[in-house]
Amino acid sequence: MTAAIDQLDPPIRGLILDMDGVLWRDSQPIGDLKTLFRQMRERGLRVLLATNNATRSTRFYLDKLAGFGVHLEEWQVVTSAEATAEYLRRLFPNGGPLYVVGETGLKEALAARGFTQAEEGVLAVVAGLDRDLTYEKLKRATLLVNSGVRFIGTNPDRTLPTPEGDIPGAGTILAALEASTGQKPLVIGKPAPAMFEVALARLETSPGETLVIGDRLETDIAGGQAVGCRTALVLTGVSSRSQGLSWSPPPDLILDAISDLFHPPHKSL
Repeated sequence: MTAAIDQLDPPIRGLILDMDGVLWRDSQPIGDLKTLFRQMRERGLRVLLATNNATRSTRFYLDKLAGFGVHLEEWQVVTSAEATAEYLRRLFPNGGPLYVVGETGLKEALAARGFTQAEEGVLAVVAGLDRDLTYEKLKRATLLVNSGVRFIGTNPDRTLPTPEGDIPGAGTILAALEASTGQKPLVIGKPAPAMFEVALARLETSPGETLVIGDRLETDIAGGQAVGCRTALVLTGVSSRSQGLSWSPPPDLILDAISDLFHPPHKSL
């Protein structure tokens, strides 16, 4: 029988994969990742990983994948931290001070592009997932946004899948700041087009021959559809089959797990 990916026409040449909820949950891989990436190579597919998680660096993800027996190059990973830093560099080519609510991945990406951290006189408040969040951080960010400072969010993911279950994500922190300021952030990560545009440029594929694979309808699938890519929803993360079927338009594929991409579908849409 025909593998799920082979049902798509024109043929797929590139894959944009989410990570959390697709390739792993926290530190637990979802299936045999080494075999999965070997199958991708055997088919000649160009692969890039794009995650809304802004807490980790590109190197962290490359090392994590290596621990699962998968070896990729640096260009094959894009995080919302990098996309956010790139956006800010376009606005402020010379860098400058920012107030950052976030973790190492975001801070390193910003520092690499000439931005420093400060609590006064900042160019923008940049907020993402921060597991060391305190009331004082929320207070400072609120005061700055209320004074007219730009409000930038790394990504809208309200939850993050873990083996224990879903836990608060960056979107939860953005929602708190939106509640305290009455201001909506400009969000850079999925479903905004910035990350997909970076990914397509690196893959050197057109949207029509690129498949976006993710576990979240409102970010991975919505964003992929918005830029003209084909999409596949996997059921190992946040969104369910019933939600996928009722999504308009529905994803091109709904898979129990990403490994089913190379096997005949178990269920029809």
